Amino acid sequence: MKKVIFWVVIGVVIGVAGLGGTNYALHATGSNEFCSTCHANDAAKEWKASKHYTNEYAVRAGCSDCHIPEAFIPKILRKMKASKEVYGHFAGVIDTPEKYEAKRKEMAESEWARMRANQAQECRKCHFMAELNNPEKDYLADMHKTALEGGQICIDCHQGVAHKAP
Repeated sequence: MKKVIFWVVIGVVIGVAGLGGTNYALHATGSNEFCSTCHANDAAKEWKASKHYTNEYAVRAGCSDCHIPEAFIPKILRKMKASKEVYGHFAGVIDTPEKYEAKRKEMAESEWARMRANQAQECRKCHFMAELNNPEKDYLADMHKTALEGGQICIDCHQGVAHKAP
């Protein structure tokens, strides 16, 4: 009986440590600093020149806000795909500005397909179309409502918001 209790305790300790380590790794690899280590001269530079970085509302959307789903399973799946992208960077696939530009359209289309598949949930966690209000552009609320009802998502009109569109 003592052996069983011992192994259960060991299992719980290893499980808790594993979950804690996984949570830490997921958080650390989703930070702007982590992403900028490889993207300092391309995507991060574009992001820092965008409204998602500097705006009149003092709100900043970081890399993970747009590129990493919040839900656990989609987040894990995205991180698994991202590990292939990190490997590609170190293997020399996009390690220069020229190679990055050559792959820009392919990378953008992959990201747009992911966003289409989840109905642009990353955009919608900050942008609430039902509350869209701009007195200077009163047509926007109806235009967005019509677009969304027609099956369009944010990037159908707003490509190149945080990064240069290919």
